[in-house]
Amino acid sequence: MKDRCLFYRFVRGSTALWLKGWLKLESHGSENVPVSGGCVLASNHASYLDPPIVACGLKHRVVRFMARDTLFAGRFRNWFFHGIRCVPLDRTRGDVAALRKGIQILKEGEALGLFPEGTRSLDGQLKPAKGGIGFLVAKAGVPVVPIYVGGSFDAFPKGAKRVRRGKVFVYYGQPIAIEEIARLGDGKDSYQAIGDLIMSKIALLREKALNTPR
Repeated sequence: MKDRCLFYRFVRGSTALWLKGWLKLESHGSENVPVSGGCVLASNHASYLDPPIVACGLKHRVVRFMARDTLFAGRFRNWFFHGIRCVPLDRTRGDVAALRKGIQILKEGEALGLFPEGTRSLDGQLKPAKGGIGFLVAKAGVPVVPIYVGGSFDAFPKGAKRVRRGKVFVYYGQPIAIEEIARLGDGKDSYQAIGDLIMSKIALLREKALNTPR
């Protein structure tokens, strides 16, 4: 575990240097992320750049992401993705296995990066949350940090072949408390309400980010 975290920090540091040099990465509000304990980092998703941006904007937490198991094919890639603490997900087993694994990671006190929209936005705009994140958050009983990543769609949208030079930024919002989430209940309708709450917080961060002069 210790060696893997050291490798994670090395990769994060190297990637952060590239993001700051090529894309002028700015990070705001990272102090809002709890220093310990299980928490969900919930971000909008418009580009493959979003996971490294979310991870590189933080220095005090290792962020784990779930990734499709095909990315782990081959000895080097298997070593690399495990080294940066990614969790292989067998999509043939459906969402249930992913949700169970996510809940386990959170109950073990780790930070789990998730994208409530479920997939990358085709136009860069925010999309409604899928119900799965509400279920996971309700069952895990951990705070949720809403996150807005801006500029990644312009730099590397879906279908692009290269990363265009530009500017990206990430805003970490105030955590949504466990009590606020619990008040929404625990049922199918509640799960969607939790997802909607998270996306509403992300939308507020988006408004703040877009109204900040650069």
